[in-house]
Amino acid sequence: MARVAVEQSLSQISKLLRDNGYDVVDLGNWQQVVDAVVITGQDVNVLGDESKTITGAPVINAEGMTASEVFHAVHERLSPTEHR
Repeated sequence: MARVAVEQSLSQISKLLRDNGYDVVDLGNWQQVVDAVVITGQDVNVLGDESKTITGAPVINAEGMTASEVFHAVHERLSPTEHR
């Protein structure tokens, strides 16, 4: 099961990911090994480009996206490449 760190304010996205089989942890606990990180636009400057280097996980900026769009972005990035 893929583990996704999601910013606490994005509760709808967390619920949608959980309902679809993802293990969701709060962004505050993202020092755990995660497969992806979902943030709001306000945290882009905090994480910067170094977040991918530190975690090795894709960072998805949810700013301006619906919960469904974020779910699809996470799913697409974590799906095996042969299914893309």
